[in-house]
Amino acid sequence: MTNSGFSGAPSNGALSNDGAPSNGTAPSGTIPGRLSPNGTPIELTAGSYRATIYPVGATLASLTRDGRHLVLPLPADTVPHAYTGKVLMPWPNRIVGGRYSFEGVEYQVPVNEPETGMALHGLVCWDEWTVAEASAEKVVLRHRLMGQPGYPFPLELEAGYTLDAETGLRVELAARNAGVAPAPYGVSAHPYLTADLVPVDRCVLQVPAAQVLGGPDQSGRPLDLAELRAAEGTVLAFAAPEPISSRTADHAYTGLPDGAWQVSLVDPETGVGAVLSADGKDAPWLQIYSGEQMGRKGVAVEPMTCPPDAFNSGKDLIVLAPGEEHRLAFGISGV
Repeated sequence: MTNSGFSGAPSNGALSNDGAPSNGTAPSGTIPGRLSPNGTPIELTAGSYRATIYPVGATLASLTRDGRHLVLPLPADTVPHAYTGKVLMPWPNRIVGGRYSFEGVEYQVPVNEPETGMALHGLVCWDEWTVAEASAEKVVLRHRLMGQPGYPFPLELEAGYTLDAETGLRVELAARNAGVAPAPYGVSAHPYLTADLVPVDRCVLQVPAAQVLGGPDQSGRPLDLAELRAAEGTVLAFAAPEPISSRTADHAYTGLPDGAWQVSLVDPETGVGAVLSADGKDAPWLQIYSGEQMGRKGVAVEPMTCPPDAFNSGKDLIVLAPGEEHRLAFGISGV
């Protein structure tokens, strides 16, 4: 693993007085000097692709191709609902009760899903990240997560978004252990794929995963990893392109290919859709959520390094040694 991505000060990410990158212009609809809950939008362009990134939570706020939406868009003045587009660090998904043990020490992190008693999606979703590099086609955001009660492990974090006119958006998420002790770690992101905002009920979904966790029980607690079962023959099977219709999902999948894999959401009436691609060696887990909180206009597709509650189970948990770095990359493109 390399540490090269974290050396030095931000190279060209200086901010103007209104918080906008100095080498860009404020997007229409923003008011200089007035704070947005998401920070000043950063616009990227390459060929027919357009993307918007928000500094708060290093959020993917929009992605279009030829004007068609590939992810659910997030207006600049809207506090994100259901973690739209957020980066999930230093753990994805949930920690049961917010409690875990690491190297013989018990820790308690804040429970932010009171109805289930879960600690959900890490610690940096609502922090403002710093623009470290910016150009017409690329932005790199960085954030220093200091040690805190429940997670006393300082990390240097990075989120890079790069647009390519042919291949679409590449996202690279990185963390380096900046402390003096090993740190437990996992990572994901929370884009909602959409076929230009049409209802998911009329879309076709393909998820190349052989196994699925049973999902939350009636208390909302994720079932034990022993409940991992074959997806084939269940309503959660999407290995071949399947109409979603009225089916619902909020489940972790695994049994993905060791190499490159793709999840696609396509409107069969128009042929328009979106594809998320990753590598099974880097992202052996995947959360699929059918977007009920988002009006079923998009499906959350979250490539994960570990399953829910990995801080307790230890399953596929990453342990970063002091100075060690981890990177996860994935892409989103249009059909």
